[in-house]
Amino acid sequence: MKLYVLLERVRSHLANPESHHRRIAKNFLLVSSFILIGKVAGAAKEMTIAWRYGISETVDAYVFVLTLILWPVSIWFSILTIVLVPLVARLRINNPLEIPRFMSELMGSTFILGILLSMLIYFIFPYILNAGWTGLSVSTLHLANKFSNGLAPLALLGVVISLFSAWLLASGHHRNTLFEAIPALVLFGTLLLPTTWVAEPLLWGTLAGIAFQLAALSVPLKQRGELQLPHFRFNSPAWKGFWNAIGILAISQTLMDFASIIDQLTAANLGTGAISTLSYSNRILALLLSLGALAISRAILPVFSDIHARGTGGLKRIAFQWGVWMFLLGIGAFLITWLLSPWIVAILFERGEFSTTDTKIVSEVLRWGLIQVPFYFAGLVMVQLLASKQRYGVIAFFAITNLFVKIFCNLILAEWMGVPGIALATSIMYMWSTICLYIAAYRLIH
Repeated sequence: MKLYVLLERVRSHLANPESHHRRIAKNFLLVSSFILIGKVAGAAKEMTIAWRYGISETVDAYVFVLTLILWPVSIWFSILTIVLVPLVARLRINNPLEIPRFMSELMGSTFILGILLSMLIYFIFPYILNAGWTGLSVSTLHLANKFSNGLAPLALLGVVISLFSAWLLASGHHRNTLFEAIPALVLFGTLLLPTTWVAEPLLWGTLAGIAFQLAALSVPLKQRGELQLPHFRFNSPAWKGFWNAIGILAISQTLMDFASIIDQLTAANLGTGAISTLSYSNRILALLLSLGALAISRAILPVFSDIHARGTGGLKRIAFQWGVWMFLLGIGAFLITWLLSPWIVAILFERGEFSTTDTKIVSEVLRWGLIQVPFYFAGLVMVQLLASKQRYGVIAFFAITNLFVKIFCNLILAEWMGVPGIALATSIMYMWSTICLYIAAYRLIH
């Protein structure tokens, strides 16, 4: 009887165009399909890298430098997603005529940020890398210096891509998620070319892929009339709401995203091949996390923001229901992937320079990292709930505590377990974060 009632409620929500559950479910399925396409492309790219380079110094240097360069870009995108979606939702209701001016001024500030970051990477990174703190071998460090100079333009391209993607998401469109497959596809194609055609395929394939992604994002914005010329000033009244949130989030997100840098540094001190081992494991884990996490955040935040901006009520009930559902989905994903992890690693990577021994090593790391999946899924729902209510201080506080938990666990577990300990430390960090977010969300709402 209870099952019948539950199915009837699901049917009624799906049949009602005004149902918030229907909007979330529709967005979730759409975004998930786009993410799946992107992650299949990413898997093809990783298979090609494994075939061509295996676990090697080249992959260590490339992953290390790419992580450092994309760190500020990732912070910028995270901030824009959390701040811009609720802000634009409020502007569309209260002051829609102000949106074009705010977009043009935000574009100008983004260009300035990107140029400064690219110059910093090009001129300062070689000194930072050679300061002796990385733990990389001399030959790996030499490769890292070459990659840092060549990949410096990624910072400028990346922050502009982040703005375009966040703006499309704020407008209720999800093509930006589909376009995230473009860099992987371009790099995949570049790596398959004969070695005499492209001297440094990792470098040029990465740059070309990012450039094509930027061009693809520009098209729908231009068609919608939302691609504004950059204005280098801050006159729009919308900046007040933007600055009120961005300061706290910038600090917290910087510290939170620093966890990936900590992992690279920890792995670098575990010997040659540790960074690439962690990277291969993280690529598979990212497929799972992105399918759920990006779909959750990009499907839920616009709906939550719209509910809060219109004051229609029911937000707490909807959020906690989706939190439970996402946790159960995460448990299912964890169990299936844990059982299949050796076969998944072998199918994706075991060819060319990637051996059977490498498969065993990577699959062990992957299994420890999978523990985070259900907690990560459920925690993201609470983050979207708090973001829709502009509770950025709470989000920031737990992001900071996550960093301390991560550092503490890395110091102990990496020494004890090696690379698998780094993956387990991340899982423990997300357990802590999810429990705290649920307690905070429940207390704030009540």
